Amino acid sequence: MPNPVKLAFLDELQRRFGVPRKLDDSQSLFDIADGKARLYFRYSKKHPGNRTFFGLRKIDLQTLEGRIGVVCFVWDGQVEPLFVPFEEFEEVFSGMTPASDGQYKAQVYEQVGATELYIANAGRFNVESYLGWDYLESRVGVLGMAFPKLSHVQVQTLLGGIGDAKGFDVWVPTNDRGRLDWNLTSRFRLRDALPPSLALVREVAEEIDVIWLERGGDRPAAFYEVEHSTPIYSGLLRFNDVHLTLPNGPMRFGIVSNDERRALFVRQVGRPTFRASRLRELCTFFEYRNVFDWHRRLTRGGSRHE
Repeated sequence: MPNPVKLAFLDELQRRFGVPRKLDDSQSLFDIADGKARLYFRYSKKHPGNRTFFGLRKIDLQTLEGRIGVVCFVWDGQVEPLFVPFEEFEEVFSGMTPASDGQYKAQVYEQVGATELYIANAGRFNVESYLGWDYLESRVGVLGMAFPKLSHVQVQTLLGGIGDAKGFDVWVPTNDRGRLDWNLTSRFRLRDALPPSLALVREVAEEIDVIWLERGGDRPAAFYEVEHSTPIYSGLLRFNDVHLTLPNGPMRFGIVSNDERRALFVRQVGRPTFRASRLRELCTFFEYRNVFDWHRRLTRGGSRHE
């Protein structure tokens, strides 16, 4: 019996881009928009714990090389499809070996305003900016949506704005506060001091670019390091110090950098020390566009999200 979720997706795909052409010998690969782009469709049921599981065949991913290629992740109860641009992950996959069945294993984690793609043996990647039909239309219509070239401190400002919009208190190192760019986001209040819960790692935490904290409380929720030209490894070491000192906290860690350093992140976070500490399972890669679009989605129309 045909999958009704897939049928509904293909109907909408046809409405927006015309009749898709299915590639020979494949039920999952389609050329769309008169051959301007190629789409790899992947579907997962919702499993216990709100989890999804996808298999990405190496042979299918290879057909996306050298073109506008998009991997589409669809699951039950989904609000908007997820369209991940293959070229931004091509180097990641090229450095990996698929499982014995010829597939790379992936999961998508839905979180409030922060959808993440997990690729087994590679790590976590923020994919919030790739959600929705508007993104696919922008990819097919005009390759590469324009967005401002962001400085280190501007990314800090946006991350602070996101945290504030999500209901967190925000910490930024004292030396960076006077340089935050309030043209990018509404002015938010900065936490005056780190909470007692971080006392054991205070010297390390004070150097981390952005920290989200429970509003009016003691618990840290997320740590972000912006690594444009500085070593990604140094940011991971700071995270590891925090994680090992406070192993039971429900915390997230994010490395923010340009897309060219995504594969470097995979190599660094895959080092034995981060595998052993399990930091690799907790740390997400954010590309600058992810942060810019995440902020835009959260604050569009002046809305605020907890």
